[in-house]
Amino acid sequence: MPERKEHWSAGDLYEPYVGRWSRKVAVEFLGWLHIPAHAQWLDVGCGTGALTQAVLRVAQPASIVGIDASPAFIDFAQALTPDPRARYEVGYAQALPLAEHTFDVVVSGLMINFVPQPEVAVAEMARVVRPGGFVAAYVWDYIEGMELMRYFWDAAVKLNPNALESSEGRRFAMCRPEPLTALFEQAGLTQVEVRALDVPTHFRDFDDYWSPFLGGQGPAPSYAMALSEAERLRLRELIREALPELEDGSIDLHARAWGVRGRGKATAAVT
Repeated sequence: MPERKEHWSAGDLYEPYVGRWSRKVAVEFLGWLHIPAHAQWLDVGCGTGALTQAVLRVAQPASIVGIDASPAFIDFAQALTPDPRARYEVGYAQALPLAEHTFDVVVSGLMINFVPQPEVAVAEMARVVRPGGFVAAYVWDYIEGMELMRYFWDAAVKLNPNALESSEGRRFAMCRPEPLTALFEQAGLTQVEVRALDVPTHFRDFDDYWSPFLGGQGPAPSYAMALSEAERLRLRELIREALPELEDGSIDLHARAWGVRGRGKATAAVT
């Protein structure tokens, strides 16, 4: 079994793998939040800027700050975001370099599972939101609802049962409603709600599906690229046999994320 070593450094490789689907989920997520215009936003773990850019397109923010630990992702996001309302900074979700009660809305897309202590990251998000403001996030349903990854890992486990230990569904507890609710409530957030966010993931052909796994960005691509060439070819063919290709060679799959939102505690009224 290949040694687990994951990479998050190349925005142009991440985009065709997960970024393009994150952009679709981001729009569903923002429609659910329904935040009034002219709010001040923070995007924690902004990655390549998918959620930040969706906020700029559809939520009419006064401003938005995107923070990510990867300088390469920050550079990529900045290049794609000429909007003067946005700025990006390198920083860590578990120690946000920001004053408390600064933002009306604090959001995060596909980040919570990837920090060592998600409870610390959400506590930081709750710290910097204004009283009564929104903290919200979404994560993929790795166990059941993220089909493009499910086909990959099902095939990988057939070839090597130990591959299950590298799969996101086994590793990440925060991909179901119950732990997400508990995580937000433990951070002191109120009115916590969870909702399924579903989007189609259409691939032009098998190459459109498979090629992003060769970019090495994230758990599944990192696993694929750690295999020998022969092992990777066997994995590729097993996945191809299982995928539901249509007559024209295209592939229609489904992706589910779970969105979670809560509100910062209101301060006591002064009498």
